[in-house]
Amino acid sequence: MRGGRLTRLVSSAPRRSLLAVFLFVLVAGFFGGPLAGALDASGGFASADADSVRAIDAIEAATGTEPGPGIVIVVDTPGGLPAEAERVQQVTDTLGARSGVAQVTSPTTTRGDPGGLVSRDGTQALVLGTLTADADDDGVAEAVIDTFHGEGDVAVGGSAVANLQIGSTVTEDLGRAEMLALPMLILLSLLFFRGRAALIPLVVGGTTVLGTFLVLTGVNQLYGLSIFALNLVIGLGLGLAIDYTLFLVTRYREELQQQGSTTGAIRTTMRTAGRTVAFSATTVAVALAALTVFPLGFIKSMGLAGATVAVVAAIAALVVTPAMFGLWGAKLARKERRTDAEAGRWYRLSHAVMRRPGAVAVATGVVMLALAAPAIRAQWTPVDSSVIPTDKSARTVADATETSFGGTGTSPLTLAVTTSGSAGASDVTAYADRVNALRGVATPGAPVQLDATTWQLDVAAGGDPAGEAAQRLVEETRAVDAGPGLHALVAGPAAEFVDQQSAIASRLALALGLLVALTLVVLWLMTGSVVLPVKAVVMNVLTVGASLGVLTFIYQDGRFSGPLGYTPNGGIEPTDFLVTATLIFALSTDYGVFLLGRIKEARDSGLGERESVAVGVQRTGAVVTAAAILLAVAIGAFSTSSISFIQQIGVATAFGVLVDAFVVRSLLVPALMGLLGKYNWWAPMALRRLHDRIAPDAH
Repeated sequence: MRGGRLTRLVSSAPRRSLLAVFLFVLVAGFFGGPLAGALDASGGFASADADSVRAIDAIEAATGTEPGPGIVIVVDTPGGLPAEAERVQQVTDTLGARSGVAQVTSPTTTRGDPGGLVSRDGTQALVLGTLTADADDDGVAEAVIDTFHGEGDVAVGGSAVANLQIGSTVTEDLGRAEMLALPMLILLSLLFFRGRAALIPLVVGGTTVLGTFLVLTGVNQLYGLSIFALNLVIGLGLGLAIDYTLFLVTRYREELQQQGSTTGAIRTTMRTAGRTVAFSATTVAVALAALTVFPLGFIKSMGLAGATVAVVAAIAALVVTPAMFGLWGAKLARKERRTDAEAGRWYRLSHAVMRRPGAVAVATGVVMLALAAPAIRAQWTPVDSSVIPTDKSARTVADATETSFGGTGTSPLTLAVTTSGSAGASDVTAYADRVNALRGVATPGAPVQLDATTWQLDVAAGGDPAGEAAQRLVEETRAVDAGPGLHALVAGPAAEFVDQQSAIASRLALALGLLVALTLVVLWLMTGSVVLPVKAVVMNVLTVGASLGVLTFIYQDGRFSGPLGYTPNGGIEPTDFLVTATLIFALSTDYGVFLLGRIKEARDSGLGERESVAVGVQRTGAVVTAAAILLAVAIGAFSTSSISFIQQIGVATAFGVLVDAFVVRSLLVPALMGLLGKYNWWAPMALRRLHDRIAPDAH
């Protein structure tokens, strides 16, 4: 087998193999290290072909400028506008002089009533900068921030600044999470691995992360990835690298006791535990790859990054670990005497569970359903200003415009209306009248001609920017007959959110189908059973439900906002929900593969049904729980992120893997295995014969 040849190659020449790995890491670090600076910090939460996106594109094509202000500056005017007009004009002129700024609007540039550009109490004024359509938004935002740096009466915000500051915050959060997680992971690795074996996961983890960066650098040339994918690469990469290494090292130590420091011990380890690692990585990769069917950049980026890091982690573990085995051999053995499987606490726990499997299964299921119950009332909310850290100027500006200026309590809808044929201004006006007559319109608008065939109409709905009233108005507006020769597209926060929900709904069934089908196929290839894969999916759903229930209980309900440092907005961002659910499903399958692999091996050696379960749980119980703790630390470190939806992934995933390891794998799995006995391994004869032909090593 190719796997056997690779094992012999790297273990027989360990120094040369490790030198090759070192050179690869250097190359990966050189070419992949700058990845963070090349990723997109904006967007990704709407489909490129959504009506709201196409409306913005139409307006930009007609005007050469973005449809709304990318730069929003709040100027303190404690003496009121007449007294502070000179200062407002100075800020206006300074902003207008910046490259990439096409137009500046402020109270001093308007004729007559400045409207919503002056705060209700008159102590603040807004200066709005509209950028050119081809401007480098990040570059303009950085230049404007530098220009007004140190001026205490000016706060710089707007969408361009918010995206820049969110991107820089992600990088800062990564550094902080690494500083927090790495010392804990090193200490835990020393505890779980003992001795020089604790160095192996560090080598595998570094190789995994930098190798993934290298691969994603190439992917980013073909498809622009979201900067938020970096969090997943670091957390999941370190977690899986440590998990796979722990599983391989534990098995190698068993073989050292039986075979001594021989090449046979390495071959047996890689044939058994190595095969399990390969299946585990495949299940994680295919689960996360299911996210790529969604036409949303954030979700697709998470899927691509997650699938890539799972594959790279497995390759790194399957190359580095046998090389280390060949280099150190018996030096990796545990000093203390190992107990027999029959004397272990996991073995005793499994038999205790299987003495009353029905009662344990029902009790555990009830607990899991109770944890999942809050997820039923999950409310979806869009990404808004609440995700911006409170110490950033963009958040200061967003909060000020929401509370102090006249636009508070309304949601803008921007309509791009294009004409063709004989349609003209009168037809556009008639259409605008029909839109303005809708019951949900709080502020009617007049159409403005942008070029020969494009018009812009701005109206507003009452309530939150993407609340139910605004979403309802979007649907009603899109249902209005524009008439012959007219084509209307609706943009704005509510329209973007409606389009996001539509994009998710359009691919949700396909994604779920792929997730379940691919998981079933991979587990069938591993076990030969059709019952065990179905049970695994059901138990994964319970784990996902419990994790998302906790997510709803904390973030939607606004609990622990002080310690966690987030701003509640009354709901959960749906793309975040999807990514978290898929990640937890994948990791649950990962731990299931570890356990099923050892149970099957024990059963194939001639042990009885319940005895093989008890031995399998004994052999993997400590490994799975240790792996869950390590992975919870690696990914849970992102609960310190000041970007709330990244924080949510960390909290929910850490909770999910711990519940899966300590409750599902320790109690529910042995209970259900005990209930079904030999029927766990049932498969139709036709599938059994097919399995024997295409995956004979599974026996």
